[in-house]
Amino acid sequence: MIISRTPVRVSFCGGGTDIDSFSLNEPSGGRVASVAMDRYVYVTLNHRFDDSIRVSYSSMEFVNSLEDVQHDLVREAMRLTGVTSGVEITTIADIPGRGTGLGSSSSVTVGLLNAMHSFAGRKTSKEQLAYEACKIEIEVLGAPIGRQDQYAAAYGGANSIRFDSTGVLVDPIDLSQSTIDGISSEFTLIYTGLTRSAREVLSEAPDDPEDSISRLRAIRDQADDAVGMLKSGDLASLGTLLNDAWMIKRGTSASVSNAEIDVLYNRVMNLGANGAKLLGAGSGGFMLVHGDASLRDRLSSELDAQNRILPLGIDFSGSTIIHGDDQ
Repeated sequence: MIISRTPVRVSFCGGGTDIDSFSLNEPSGGRVASVAMDRYVYVTLNHRFDDSIRVSYSSMEFVNSLEDVQHDLVREAMRLTGVTSGVEITTIADIPGRGTGLGSSSSVTVGLLNAMHSFAGRKTSKEQLAYEACKIEIEVLGAPIGRQDQYAAAYGGANSIRFDSTGVLVDPIDLSQSTIDGISSEFTLIYTGLTRSAREVLSEAPDDPEDSISRLRAIRDQADDAVGMLKSGDLASLGTLLNDAWMIKRGTSASVSNAEIDVLYNRVMNLGANGAKLLGAGSGGFMLVHGDASLRDRLSSELDAQNRILPLGIDFSGSTIIHGDDQ
């Protein structure tokens, strides 16, 4: 049996500039400052006695042919790796599977690829896992998403990730221990209780295309600022930058926010947050909040039961095989 463990990601700044339609048409490309979070997607892969295929996730499939597999990420990962029959595949996640703003779908893809390559007896680099995950999601399945999630999930840690016509460059950010501890105590994720597919949000045309491009350029520049703040440990300024990033992003499309999210944002800020932004494409999922060490207790006591709260712990391993029999 093979078990892979793959983190989800939290993007501080730069989201949206990793989409090909922007990054490949801009001389400066796109940039994102993000961390992999210590919440995971697990993929188990085991031999079956016969050549059938069993896939278990929020649904269960039992089929005799690769082409009959309905889970598109599983099917295409099997096709790419050549693991096409006689297997049982299970995916389990620490967080809801879709619409969280944490890049969980890409974490599933990276984790599937890692487990399947290992099952086939192959060792793979983090670069290969991320590249192949992008190939499946963007090129094969045509998802209108960017490339940051796959690289954050594969590599782990804190990274400045650049996207342009030459490819993707992952530049690790060296964090001091005090900064790592500060991120865990000062940054909090709040679940909005709402979910919406990133593909749906990103498929919608911007209200004003020229204004949207201008805003994405500003968001890209903020990613560079965020890297400097992470390196210096200036988390208070990073928290304020989150707020600025959210104000800019809200203007890219009416679908980014909604009345319920605006109410939650205002409640969080009134409780003493230094800054807050919705993660991912918008319309739901998790909100990232910065404040002093006492803010989390106030959030826990004042927010609604649906607003689950998580500290931002960082994963430094990326996608790993945590159990594997020799093949």
